[in-house]
Amino acid sequence: MDTAVHRVVTARSQVTRLLAVLALVLPALLLPSSAQAATPHCGIYWGSLAKSSSATVPRGVPTGDVTNVRTGRHACYDRLVIDVDGASHGFSVRYVDKVRGDASGLVIPTAGGARLQIVAKAPAYDDDGNPTFLPNRARVSDVTGYRTFRQVTWADTFEGQTSLGLGVRARLPFRVFTLAGPGSGSRIVVDVAHRW
Repeated sequence: MDTAVHRVVTARSQVTRLLAVLALVLPALLLPSSAQAATPHCGIYWGSLAKSSSATVPRGVPTGDVTNVRTGRHACYDRLVIDVDGASHGFSVRYVDKVRGDASGLVIPTAGGARLQIVAKAPAYDDDGNPTFLPNRARVSDVTGYRTFRQVTWADTFEGQTSLGLGVRARLPFRVFTLAGPGSGSRIVVDVAHRW
């Protein structure tokens, strides 16, 4: 074989191999890996299943009363906080088809593509039955302009617990936890992610 022809054949063979390697490697470099594509928004792995907690309060320590419900916006989630002026016995939070009144069982209209029923194991009344928190039942907190929250409704306080409805844009991941303070009080916190 002529040396010039041999060089052309060798060069074509090398170019063909290089193109084959690039065809395999380039998509992997240009497209995100499946692990990267599966990374959730803001690294949130909360999920959307029901969450509950029962706190053990020492004998003789009275359960605190709900004194306020407030909301706030964060970069990755919207937050609802239930203020309790003492110890809370825990919480139960889950997605429901319809928010229902705690004592009556009646449907509480709550806006949004999905609804969370929030139960704080603390009453909104003192030992004498006097209210410790009297919200607007249809608008417990103003959530106008929030990315995830659509409405916070009052579902009543009955037999030592307080229920709220939280209307959200869609069934999104959420977390619930309790914080101590301020002072001898406590807070039940519900965070709902802006997206999956």
